Amino acid sequence: MSNRKVRLLGFIAAGLLLASSAVAQTNLNFWSWRTEDVDAYSAFIEEFHAENPDIIVTFTPYQNTEYNTILSTALQGGGGPDIVHLRAYGGLEPLAEAGLIVRLDDKVAALEDFDPSILLGATNREDGGIYGVPFAIQVIPVLYNVGIFEELGLQEPQTWDELITVSEALQAGGYYAFANGSSEPWTLETLFGGVAPAFYGGNDFFNELVAGETDFSDPRFVEALERMLALRPYLAPNHQGVNYSDMQTSFAFEMAGMLVGGSYELGAMADLNPDLRIGSFPFPNDDGPGPVSVYVDGSYGISSNSPHQDEALRFIEFLATREFGQMFTDTLQQLSAVPGVSPTGQELSDIVELVDADSTSFLFLTAFRFGQPSGSTLLQNELQAAMGDTKTVDEVVAVIQQGIATWHPAFND
Repeated sequence: MSNRKVRLLGFIAAGLLLASSAVAQTNLNFWSWRTEDVDAYSAFIEEFHAENPDIIVTFTPYQNTEYNTILSTALQGGGGPDIVHLRAYGGLEPLAEAGLIVRLDDKVAALEDFDPSILLGATNREDGGIYGVPFAIQVIPVLYNVGIFEELGLQEPQTWDELITVSEALQAGGYYAFANGSSEPWTLETLFGGVAPAFYGGNDFFNELVAGETDFSDPRFVEALERMLALRPYLAPNHQGVNYSDMQTSFAFEMAGMLVGGSYELGAMADLNPDLRIGSFPFPNDDGPGPVSVYVDGSYGISSNSPHQDEALRFIEFLATREFGQMFTDTLQQLSAVPGVSPTGQELSDIVELVDADSTSFLFLTAFRFGQPSGSTLLQNELQAAMGDTKTVDEVVAVIQQGIATWHPAFND
């Protein structure tokens, strides 16, 4: 055989090899609402790709408030992503019941090691199936600026009266007491999650309410709402016009001494102001510190529409590993839901200590998002009205009770 023919056959073989490689490579689309985490997920995906060079994952985040509609419309139309960032609790149920996402408890062995209470955030109540790998556990304490507290000689308040004294001292020192505003309804549910458990009593009230042994007219719940309204003089000035971005900015750039916010703020604040030192404490009642609200912040799932089920499962299995969980916690300063992961930073470690001391489930998110009208939607809209003095607390309570009673079995007697 001539050298020319040998070279030609070599070129043909190389071309076939390249063609084979191209065919073997799989592209997965991963949709999310986490617009703030693009860089982090790029790093996570690069780590996965290093071990799985035949799979390319593209992370596409959408606006937080638009994501549910975009995702649902795409999946119902037979399209959408391969990998789905799923909302927790009632957020995934419509997709699971419509057969649009894949049940994972018989596919992902690592789920057997997850805490059952954490798996509830990724469970469809209709069939008891687990449809996602939980990705984060969030906590809602009061975050505070350590430097400002030191400057003014302030200590973490242990009672309501001490909290008011600290708030007034911050304002006298030229700072906002709290960065919180009320322009966006969902931020008011977060404020509720930080403040209310100190007054309705945490797990005892939670369990009684879910069982129907009490309802939202309970004096404990009413007092929790009244205390929220009593904070208005200490929120950001013109709080009705203050949105979430404004809240983050005023706290990150040291215009406000405190922020009632989720533990997810630690990573966001580190990006905005790396020099910011953040402490945390549970919101106090008249007698002492109350419990902090805790919840599972969504999960990772697989679309039933995906033509790449095996490759998608490999990526999901990676997201359930301790190696990924630790990388998630270290990168984003959020507590991964993966068992065996521990925070390495002091600020997040301090928040975990608050959970260990006294915690309760984030009330409306974990217990009252499973029907329509959603408890969260009712709470958010009614709180916004109360903050603007267009509704009384009694009117707020009545609307919430009547709305949830239309679908929650405990209130259907």
